[in-house]
Amino acid sequence: MQSVFYPAGLIAERYDIKGCEVSRWVEPAPEGSPLVLVLKDLNFQGKTIDLGPQRSWLLRQMELDTAFLRDLNLLDYSLLMASQHLQEDERGPGGSLIFRTARSVQGVQSLDEPGAQNLRLLPDGPNALHILDGPEQRYFLGLVDLATVYGLRKRLEYLWKALRYPNRAFSTVSPALYARRLCQWVEAHTE
Repeated sequence: MQSVFYPAGLIAERYDIKGCEVSRWVEPAPEGSPLVLVLKDLNFQGKTIDLGPQRSWLLRQMELDTAFLRDLNLLDYSLLMASQHLQEDERGPGGSLIFRTARSVQGVQSLDEPGAQNLRLLPDGPNALHILDGPEQRYFLGLVDLATVYGLRKRLEYLWKALRYPNRAFSTVSPALYARRLCQWVEAHTE
């Protein structure tokens, strides 16, 4: 997860989000440390992703993506998220990296055009992260770790965790509950 962001030096924080709480805390690196950590759900408490008008697009995209994964009987995937501070010249209408890239590649594009801000940046890049600009931050978002099937082993793991962690949210649940819970996390932590 640490290698998918570009440019890595400008990334302020990285998170692996599953929408649960059991084993979802990483001790942050000390201030000024060169150590790059991927933080988890509990590290994000009290924070929000400020997307402005793009929030509704992200919520809808999460619904579609998690429904697809649910139908494949998958779980335990994560929302990989990173942020970087926007530079002064990137703020305001026409300043976003996505708009500037689209303008330079396709000519002038209206910010009012549906989906104008929800384009993937660098389509020939090695990853499929969505890049969305909020008022102060640029967010890199994508679903990762899509290979865990909800079979007999995961059903047994669910029963064991239900006994060990009663009334707590853990990652091994049915694909339908997992998808719903991740979408609810995104809804609760975006504005």
